[in-house]
Amino acid sequence: MARMVNMSGKVVELPRFEGRWLRLIAIGAVVAWFLLSSFYTVDADEVGVIQRFGKYVETMQPGLHMKIPFGIETVKKVKVQRVLKEEFGYRTQAPGVRTTYEEADYSSESLMLTGDLSCALVEWIVQYRIKDPKAYLFHVRDITGTIRDLTQSAMRQVVGDHSVDEVIITNRQEISLEVRDLLQELLDHTETGVDIVTVNLQDVNPPGPVQPAFNAVNEAKQERERIINEALEAYNKVIPQAQGEAEQLRRQAEGYSVNRVNRARGDADKFLAIWQEYSRARDVTRRRMYLETMLDVMPRVKEVYIIDDKQSNLIPLLQMRGLEKGGQP
Repeated sequence: MARMVNMSGKVVELPRFEGRWLRLIAIGAVVAWFLLSSFYTVDADEVGVIQRFGKYVETMQPGLHMKIPFGIETVKKVKVQRVLKEEFGYRTQAPGVRTTYEEADYSSESLMLTGDLSCALVEWIVQYRIKDPKAYLFHVRDITGTIRDLTQSAMRQVVGDHSVDEVIITNRQEISLEVRDLLQELLDHTETGVDIVTVNLQDVNPPGPVQPAFNAVNEAKQERERIINEALEAYNKVIPQAQGEAEQLRRQAEGYSVNRVNRARGDADKFLAIWQEYSRARDVTRRRMYLETMLDVMPRVKEVYIIDDKQSNLIPLLQMRGLEKGGQP
């Protein structure tokens, strides 16, 4: 037993650890370190990249795995299922229902020159996933900085190929798609192992000093569009009606033409038929034509007189019309 003098001057004996206990504790510590450094878990949304003495060995899928302990092999976990985001021209300070943004000036990122030599403040975001963990970790020294630099380069190139109106108003969706395709090509060329999900233009405005002039131009364009729409409305109201009336007149003229032609042909055929009958039996045909004419003429005569060559006066038949209608003589 070891001895030690306390504060009051008394001699106190200390317990002595035997050597075998120290060996057990050391062995236990080594075993614990071995176990802790040998087994690891990869979550469902990530993969594990194994390095042996700093050199890439393999990529492990989700689950429980074992590696060489004592720092010989190390594992880096990469979130391959998570969608990562980079913001340009602004920074989100506190996301949520009411998102707040930083007040710092990021115009160095957002101020761009358009194809018609105008300026625009373009704010956008890039969302991407890691498709190749090995390339993402080892092929590029500063992966985040590289992604941001290439994104700004692609955006400035595409914006420089369009007018300020296309960037701010008309072609924002097309510009986003062009930037996404160009950025993906650049990232694949530099072997970053990144797959672009989407590029979204958040807010695009003219610079503050030219904002009033830009608003005035937009108001003039809107007024022009309003006048054009009113003119088109009047055109669509009058022109179809005129075209319909013209078509109606044309149809009526065509119908009248067909009717007159058909009637003329019918009269001609009738005349030829009568002539043929007349040539066969002239007396009978003449009498029939006379009677048919009388049947057509007599109902329209108001007063009928019978003239007899043996009478000296005319005999009026004034009551025949009444008798025809059912009256008494």
